Amino acid sequence: MKKILILVLVIFSCNDKSEKQTTEKKSIETDFITVFEKSDGLETATYQETIKYYEELAAYYPEISIQAIGETDSGKPLHIITLNINGTDTNYENIRKNKRVLLINNGIHPGESDGIDATMMLFRDIVDGKIEAPKNTIIVTIPIYNIGGSLNRNSTTRTNQNGPTEYGFRGNARNYDLNRDFIKSDSKNARTFAQIFHLVQPDVFIDNHVSNGADYQYTLTHLFTQHNKLGGNLGEFMHSEIMPTLEQKLKAKSWDITPYVNVFNRTPDTGFTQFLDTPRYSTGYTTLFNTLGIMIETHMLKPYKQRVVGTYELMKSMIEITEEQGDKITQLRKEQSSLWSAGKSYPLKWTVDTTKTTKLSFKGFEGEMIPSDLTGAKRLKYDRSKPFTKNVTYNNYFKPSEEIKIPKAYIIPQGWHNVIDLLKLNNVAFLQFKNDTIINVESYKIGAFETRKSPYEGHYAHYNTTVNSSNKKLSFKKGDFLISTNQKAMRYLLETLEPSAPDSFFNWNFFDTILQQKEGFSPYVWEDKAEQLLNENPKLQMEYNVKISYDEDFANNWYAQLDWLHKQSKHYEKAHLQYPVFRVN
Repeated sequence: MKKILILVLVIFSCNDKSEKQTTEKKSIETDFITVFEKSDGLETATYQETIKYYEELAAYYPEISIQAIGETDSGKPLHIITLNINGTDTNYENIRKNKRVLLINNGIHPGESDGIDATMMLFRDIVDGKIEAPKNTIIVTIPIYNIGGSLNRNSTTRTNQNGPTEYGFRGNARNYDLNRDFIKSDSKNARTFAQIFHLVQPDVFIDNHVSNGADYQYTLTHLFTQHNKLGGNLGEFMHSEIMPTLEQKLKAKSWDITPYVNVFNRTPDTGFTQFLDTPRYSTGYTTLFNTLGIMIETHMLKPYKQRVVGTYELMKSMIEITEEQGDKITQLRKEQSSLWSAGKSYPLKWTVDTTKTTKLSFKGFEGEMIPSDLTGAKRLKYDRSKPFTKNVTYNNYFKPSEEIKIPKAYIIPQGWHNVIDLLKLNNVAFLQFKNDTIINVESYKIGAFETRKSPYEGHYAHYNTTVNSSNKKLSFKKGDFLISTNQKAMRYLLETLEPSAPDSFFNWNFFDTILQQKEGFSPYVWEDKAEQLLNENPKLQMEYNVKISYDEDFANNWYAQLDWLHKQSKHYEKAHLQYPVFRVN
């Protein structure tokens, strides 16, 4: 009799606990209708509304968790929301052992808010059972990346865009365009993104955007990272399997999609070229770690509701593809890590391969250049009453225009701590010399470069950089950094430390102090010494005479002559134009 009584008490106790949990859950609003839905597709959620939504979702569904990570220029932390249908585990190292991770980034340009609202509904619908939950794919989202821009709401700055009624601003709290900041990492946002990226280590990455460009019939366009640049079997897999599968899945749902229409102030029916995403951009950055990247670009002139629903369906399709192709994605990403190694050639720069093209059956609108009543010049005018479907040439093949041989290692003197800090942020492994050391290295002198005349994202960036290379024995100090290229971050190292790479640290002005000569000469003193130099060096005298004979400007500029001679002498400082990153071959 006592045993029965205890059993009854246990049953009643369990029922009381269950009732209490149910009551607690009911105290939270459980319909989870978004601002977007409540406004019938006219409005987007504010930053505060978005974070509150995910906090309540996480409180109600154990499969969802929310974490605040790092800092942003706005003073607020970034958040990541994790959807793990298998439980509450957010140990990504454990998760990666037998699951795939898909990372969604929203609100990098907060006026392009489609992904913010679409992802809120997507997470809700997965945990609510409205759509089938992925069993082997963990979904992580940054709900709003550009928090400062999101807080700077207005209804006018997106001049070309059809809704929502209010939205955020493109620049962040320090007016950076964050989709130009992934390599240089001037913003706290970018530094925290790197922290999140290396914590999560996604297999697939989605960045949600809205396009500025031509007029056409599509709501959805995709911008996959350029497949030749991604390289190897992984690049081919993305090009020949993932992209077509995505297009087919959306077509089955009555959603037309085309590659991102990369044109400005002209009609796309004459053809267009794939956008080349260098590492300053999100998918260019994620490519350096062999992550499959795609930007979703909805069309700015389509109604906001239509764009958000399209973004939802595209993300849903990419989740399905990741789930279906998960094992292959894992295998190819693993193989990709051995695609390049020391001694092999690595492509630093790319150009369009005109020998290969793709024909798109493109759905556009007729357009023509007509006289402008406003300016009197020619202006572009589309006629939406004249839709067309035409075969259009799409240049989506690229070939290397410059390659380098991969070194075994790089050496960076410890004084360049700004560069070392970014390497640490990106999980680069390194050793520090325990003693002063002499090593045979390949050394670069900056040969030539050009500099932008206008500021761009806080920099006057360099381009068309060339170097002169030589081999020499150099002395390095205790504490200087030796960085092997045999590591996960190899591509990151090559793209940042090789000066001629488009988004190298040199081209982003990290080493500009080497461009300024620190020591000079007084002409009245140096002229006598220069004369002596020529008298003692007949070969130099011949070079000097030849230069005067063919270079009229040089012949007529006494200071240029003295400066040239100074640069040929032992007095010229070694630090000028000496690139302070050295290659070990």
